[in-house]
Amino acid sequence: MDTTWAAVAGAASFTWLGMVLAISFLEAPLKFRAPGVTVPLGLGIGRLVFRALNIAEALLALVVVVAVTAGSPTAPVAALTGVVAALLAVQLGAVRPVLNRRSDRILAGEDAPRSAAHHLYIALELLKTVALVALGATALAAV
Repeated sequence: MDTTWAAVAGAASFTWLGMVLAISFLEAPLKFRAPGVTVPLGLGIGRLVFRALNIAEALLALVVVVAVTAGSPTAPVAALTGVVAALLAVQLGAVRPVLNRRSDRILAGEDAPRSAAHHLYIALELLKTVALVALGATALAAV
C-alpha cells in the first residue's frame, strides 16, 4: 500500500478508535452516575452525543475508504476496511433507529423495557473497536 495513503488510513482509524473508546466506553456509562442525571436527561444527552459521534464516524469512514481505495491496499487492509464500514452501517442503519424509537418513548413519558438492541449496539462497538485496532495497525505496517 502507498505509504502516504497508509498513513492517512492509519491515522483516521486510530482517531476514530479514540472517539469510540471515549464516547461509547467512557462518557456513555458515566453520565448516568452523575448526580441529578435522570434517565430521560441522560438519554437526551446521549442522543446528542451519539448523533455527533456517528457523524464524525461517517466522515472518518469516508476518509479511510478514500485513503484505502487510493492507496492500492493489501488484501487485509481492504478486508478490514470493509468490516469496519459494514459494522458502522449496521449500527447506523439497523440498530440506532430501534434505539431512537425506544428513547422517543421514554422521553415522551412511557416506561419502556430495556432493549436487546442496546446490547447489540454494544457488541457491535466491541467488534468495531477490535476491527479499528487491526485496521490501523495493518495500514501503518505499510508505512
